[in-house]
Amino acid sequence: MTHGAVGGRNDTDKTRMLFARLLLPAVALALLAAHFYRAGLLLPALLSAALPLLLAVPRPWAARTLQVALVLGAFEWLRTLATLLAERVSLGQPWLRLVLILGSVAALTLAAAWIFRHRTLKARFRLAAPAG
Repeated sequence: MTHGAVGGRNDTDKTRMLFARLLLPAVALALLAAHFYRAGLLLPALLSAALPLLLAVPRPWAARTLQVALVLGAFEWLRTLATLLAERVSLGQPWLRLVLILGSVAALTLAAAWIFRHRTLKARFRLAAPAG
């Protein structure tokens, strides 16, 4: 057992796992920022680009803000998917790849919101378990 190990993992392993779990929301928000920027929506792009800074704030409000932003981001990806799909279908263009890519990005964004339910992130952001 490594010096400083608790439960079979040392502090370095725990830090790596925390980083890996925080990477998903950061990537999802970066993709969302790029999407808004490409659409010429500067304010949503800047907000999406700034939101990952909240990953450094270990407070419940920060986690909940990120979760709400990520769920709204997933809806934005689905809205974009519906708009582009309708356009492709009406023009008789291929659409399957579009659905697979944007559907995957929407799923990734929802997974990024869901990951805050993991015990590691619950502990980091001090998210209390429901009384029951």
